[in-house]
Amino acid sequence: MVMMPSMNVKTETTIQLPLAFILYSLIAFVVSQCIFLLHVDTFIGGVYRTPNLWMGTHFLLLGWAVMVVMGAMYQLVPVAFLTPIWNERFGYVQFGITAMGITTFAIFLKIRPDLAVHAGGFAVLGVVMFLFQMVMTIRKQPQPNTMTWFVGAALLSFFTAILAGFGLSWNMAFGINIDHKALLQSHLVFGLIGWFSLLIFGFSYKMVPMFSLSHGFSMKWAKPAFFVYIAGMVSLLSSFWLDVSVLPVFGWFLLWTGFTCFGLDIKEIVRKRIKKKLDQPFRFSLLSILFGWFLHSGAFILALVAPTNQKLWGLIIYLYLMIWIIFSIVGYLFKIVPFLWWTHKYSSRMGQENVPTLKEMMNEKVGSMIYISFIIGVFGITFASVIQSSIMAQVFQFMILITTILYSMTIARVLWK
Repeated sequence: MVMMPSMNVKTETTIQLPLAFILYSLIAFVVSQCIFLLHVDTFIGGVYRTPNLWMGTHFLLLGWAVMVVMGAMYQLVPVAFLTPIWNERFGYVQFGITAMGITTFAIFLKIRPDLAVHAGGFAVLGVVMFLFQMVMTIRKQPQPNTMTWFVGAALLSFFTAILAGFGLSWNMAFGINIDHKALLQSHLVFGLIGWFSLLIFGFSYKMVPMFSLSHGFSMKWAKPAFFVYIAGMVSLLSSFWLDVSVLPVFGWFLLWTGFTCFGLDIKEIVRKRIKKKLDQPFRFSLLSILFGWFLHSGAFILALVAPTNQKLWGLIIYLYLMIWIIFSIVGYLFKIVPFLWWTHKYSSRMGQENVPTLKEMMNEKVGSMIYISFIIGVFGITFASVIQSSIMAQVFQFMILITTILYSMTIARVLWK
């Protein structure tokens, strides 16, 4: 039986470090959606591998998702693993190198793809510095737990995804004797499934009980979820390099099974909560888990009935990125930033006059509008892509852009409260 750990764990991470990552990520989030709006016609036409979409996708994945995850981990890892960050000064240097590397790399993917490998070197260096920081921090954990497995595997996948991405850039610049398509597919699996999904799994086991005030849950499906999901990744990766038709079907079946095990644990945790009315941002994150399960189900079915339909796989990847990964981050960040700022500014004055409650730090009504707009926008673009409507796609992408700006402003305004 698992009980909620104490929330009174002190961390030695100053708030400026995680906020630097988060503020950069918000800018990159808006930039990525501007790029997608300008080139939405290319996307709905089913042409995904173009310099414009490469730039937008890497601003979204590296600039937004990776940077916000890095910032959150600088604050959450000490709490989750009961150990302070190894070296904060090293963290600031890592932020500067990573931000510069990601920005220049994404831009060069558009203007000079053949030179992107040089800019990508700084991004790789920044990621390696981050991974070193996390390894040095987590290795001091008194006793490894379920989160250790998921986060450790996610960090390893992140490293491999970055190496694969660097290999792709190197191939565009100099040419190497390697299967470019298989390397690209491996890059996607290590990044989207290995890095982001495993990380969301791991931190959900910490944050879902924390935000729902749950006690007495078992987490009996955590080990099966971990090992089966990893096995699914291995099978899927093998299918890119080996000519064995059953491997992708088997891989997606294992991934679906692992995700289902994770979902069963989350369902039990939520069922055993003390907090009856869940906050809107948290409910949005839970909804993204449900979306994730449906996507894994859809990918498994697609692997069975239409394994070579590139148009449908492109939509699956888009939805996997948006309604599972991005929506999870959007929901959790809406909870994390107010908590960080309130703890930094008001925790020592709790109970005094003019001290806002944690709930007052964020406008949940605005949050609800943001979540609904994101959902409508993403599914609208998906539908527009299916029926090949350029005008409809532009309308819904503009809706996502405005929603992204509103979301970023709402997060940033917390720092003035």
